[in-house]
Amino acid sequence: MPDLPPPFLGEPYLLTPGPLTTSRTVKEAMLRDWGSWDGDFRAMTSELRARLLAMLGEGVEAFDCVPMQGSGTFAVEAMLASFVPRDGKVLVLANGAYGKRAAETLAYLGRAHTVLDKGDYLPPRGSEVTAALAADPAITHVVAIHCETSSGILNHLKEIAEATAAAGRRLLIDSMSAFGAVRLEAGDFPFDAVVSSANKCIEGVPGFGFVLARKDVLEGAKGNSHSISLDLNAQWSAMEKTGQWRFTPPTHVVAAFLQALREHEMEGGVVARGARYAQNRDVLVAGMRSLGFETLLDDAWLSPIIVTFFCPADPAFDFDAFYASMKAKGFIIYPGKLTLVDSFRIGCIGRMDAAVMRRVVEAARDALAEMGLADATPPAVALEERKRLSAPEAAA
Repeated sequence: MPDLPPPFLGEPYLLTPGPLTTSRTVKEAMLRDWGSWDGDFRAMTSELRARLLAMLGEGVEAFDCVPMQGSGTFAVEAMLASFVPRDGKVLVLANGAYGKRAAETLAYLGRAHTVLDKGDYLPPRGSEVTAALAADPAITHVVAIHCETSSGILNHLKEIAEATAAAGRRLLIDSMSAFGAVRLEAGDFPFDAVVSSANKCIEGVPGFGFVLARKDVLEGAKGNSHSISLDLNAQWSAMEKTGQWRFTPPTHVVAAFLQALREHEMEGGVVARGARYAQNRDVLVAGMRSLGFETLLDDAWLSPIIVTFFCPADPAFDFDAFYASMKAKGFIIYPGKLTLVDSFRIGCIGRMDAAVMRRVVEAARDALAEMGLADATPPAVALEERKRLSAPEAAA
């Protein structure tokens, strides 16, 4: 693809897992107003749904796409509330903040659930899912996070899906930060639904999420939801009948997302988008390690979406000062979400390439120099904890 342009109007790069840096043309797509009930906008909604479905590849005929107003968390709640019956029970696979948020959502919804918590360092494995499902016949559904962005772990969906299907249970996937850059197709393994958001790997702007779900699951969801606005069955039924969103849609965001989808296709789809992000990650990680920074995860678990770094052990390091320095140099990074050690995160997604990531490393080097740090080596306890928890026997 051609060289990526610098940020529009001097804006900083957003090194986060979304919102993220978007192209000039995606921004410009929002300069027109649209009537939410007009035929032109209905056609835009239809194109959006069709393009997202096409990304599921072979076997997509069994699925449909339901966009849902709000942030990604709105769409996750809609999926859980609509597809888990009120007498169902969910096994939540957690290895970070977003698995825990799914469990919190289920608690709000009054859905019975149990949590397999792997901490910050490791993915849940298929054998563990098999054991948990065998131990509790009441479990009807499994919820898995595709990429846990609080740590950057890319979880093993295939083995999770196969274990779930073998036990006769249903799989719901939160692919908020991975869909569009990491392969996830309907024919790869069995699942009921996957949820993502406009402002992630497809490089749109915030304002809605979307659920790609089996049609039979959508049909069977009537009456499950606690909410009039988050009812996926009702939203789907209305779109199928009228082509319209039930309530006021984010028209400008939809227009921007359509442009982002076209640019995603022009770049080469999921494969090319994922390759660019992986190169961003590799350049970032190599450069930060050259400064003494260490990643939370071993290389085997690093996703191309976001990377968590330990904060330096040197008492002169101050994250707020580091953040301010990086922002002044044109890069907005993300605080950490770990509970045991201090950390920060740098996203690899958005309208950025390897050249930008090299500038990120240069900015980090200069920020350390401003604080008088010669080395960014983390505390020994952080490295010891990583080694202990990521040992082969722990990961098995």
